[in-house]
Amino acid sequence: MRLALLGDVHGNRFALEAVLADIRDTAPDQVLNLGDSVWGAADPAGAWALQAEHAPVTVRGNTDERVAGLRDGRAAMRGWLLAQLPADVPGILATRPTCADVAGGEVRVCHGSPRSPWEDLLLTEDGEHTRPAHFHEVRERLGDFTYEAGGRVCVVGHTHHEMLAVVDGVTVVNAGPVSRQKDGLPLARWVLLTRRNGNWAAEFRRTVYDTQAAAAWARAHAPARQGDFEAEWLTRGREP
Repeated sequence: MRLALLGDVHGNRFALEAVLADIRDTAPDQVLNLGDSVWGAADPAGAWALQAEHAPVTVRGNTDERVAGLRDGRAAMRGWLLAQLPADVPGILATRPTCADVAGGEVRVCHGSPRSPWEDLLLTEDGEHTRPAHFHEVRERLGDFTYEAGGRVCVVGHTHHEMLAVVDGVTVVNAGPVSRQKDGLPLARWVLLTRRNGNWAAEFRRTVYDTQAAAAWARAHAPARQGDFEAEWLTRGREP
């Protein structure tokens, strides 16, 4: 069995097109979407249409909750997005669960952690700094997803960092983002999970996409300040 997992599309049609082409080449058994689907400014309507057809949102992300009206904040950005998107998008996102179990319960997918789409699973805020989470912190955040109960792999997004750990027998994968990278490499990311002989392996995938075209779309169509912010982020591969 092979599972393709993508997340943090953040309304970037250009990056998503590249990821979907790479996924098609691997011919997985299932495509799962870790959320944060449209909160961005590189053709969010186009990004939503592609997700609706090829990679429907599996679990809702924290910014999906903003789009759905489940959380307040950043009203100007939300208003612009709602004007771009089909009217049913907030309702669809509101009904997405925060976690989903697949592959007979062996794989759990969430956006942030099994406890909340707003919580990092593999990172911890420690004062003014962020550090890798200790094993006991990850174990606590995993909740009832344990090796003894049949859990094998938990895949999340949210942090925009590629990370992997094994905690009490459970492989924990933080998938890289399709868009809005944070490591200075403006490459679209996704993860391929493969089950062979009863064991799961994770492969971090990266693909080039046309960052200049994405930046140009943002500058041409998004509100000026947001468009410039998005364009700089996408071309630098790091938040301005």
